[in-house]
Amino acid sequence: MKKFDFKVLTKSNFARLGVINTSRGDIETPAFMPVGTQATVKACTINDIKKTGSQIILSNTYHLMIRPGLERIEKAGGLHKFMNCDLPILTDSGGFQVMSLSKLNRIDREKGAIFNSHIDGKKFFLSPEESIRIQLGLGSDIVMIMDECPKKTNDYELIKKSMNLSLYWAERSKKAFGNNPHKALFGIIQGGLFKDLRLKSLNGLTKIGFDGYALGGLAVGETQDEMFLVLDNIKEHLPEHKPHYLMGVGTPSDILGAVKRGIDMFDCVLPTRSGRTGLAFTWQGRLNIKNNKYQNDNSPLDPECYNLDLNKYSKNYLNHLFNTNEILGSMLLTLHNINFYQELMMAIRENIKNDTFDEFHTKYIDIL
Repeated sequence: MKKFDFKVLTKSNFARLGVINTSRGDIETPAFMPVGTQATVKACTINDIKKTGSQIILSNTYHLMIRPGLERIEKAGGLHKFMNCDLPILTDSGGFQVMSLSKLNRIDREKGAIFNSHIDGKKFFLSPEESIRIQLGLGSDIVMIMDECPKKTNDYELIKKSMNLSLYWAERSKKAFGNNPHKALFGIIQGGLFKDLRLKSLNGLTKIGFDGYALGGLAVGETQDEMFLVLDNIKEHLPEHKPHYLMGVGTPSDILGAVKRGIDMFDCVLPTRSGRTGLAFTWQGRLNIKNNKYQNDNSPLDPECYNLDLNKYSKNYLNHLFNTNEILGSMLLTLHNINFYQELMMAIRENIKNDTFDEFHTKYIDIL
């Protein structure tokens, strides 16, 4: 089995072209990970996801521990066999969902998160050790440490306390992960919008030592400018030879701006969620296919997207599918959006390779 590894192949200022090697295949970076929260990328088959050029997907510890549960997945042979996926899988630790979804939660420094399921109110305990145990039991290729993800706030002391707790849990997560050379464990940098706390978090994590470094605590209501400032404050300090992952982000313009600031990996529910509600991402910008102006528009959704032959479906037809609540509309638009994101990532990689990324960024940052 191939050991986890990462190499930076070339750079265009801070934008990095690289490759992550895993035992289940290589991942070209910058990379976008479609989100398969509950062991499925909504409205898509794994074969369709692979045809878009996706090389890794994300799934979620919180949701899978609640339904269907680790024991059921282990009996099926692990998450990859359970969902018929031979791509590498990254699993989030569940910390964000504890904050955003649970009906009632309490954080205990030693016990971890104590919360009630958003489904039926059942009580769960999720410690750093338990999160790692579940992720390893699922067979995740990239495991995330257990962290506390606070809601957006300007309360410095509250963010500082949360960041210190996440560092303590990072040490416990590393110990629980043990020696797994064919898998990776990523640390999560916290600290809100405060530069000194972000740098303190990063410094503490690098002392512990991880295979990659993620930025958490964003995509929680901050503006794009605030997010970019966080990245600007930390970009020169991120470990050069480790992958940099911006969690839960984002729009195409978010991705362009983050790549410019040294980010290698992204995930977001936006392309799938938007696809189910009729919002399409195109090289000309976003469009709402349910709009009446598309009722007699027989042009393709995006003439610049060539993969999967999706342009054989007209805006007129897609408009009809959505306005009659046909499931095929959600399926086609979701696949289109994931495909667009992957075509964007391929274009980003090509422009970094050719040292033209700044020009590409300038051309599209305000369109996408």
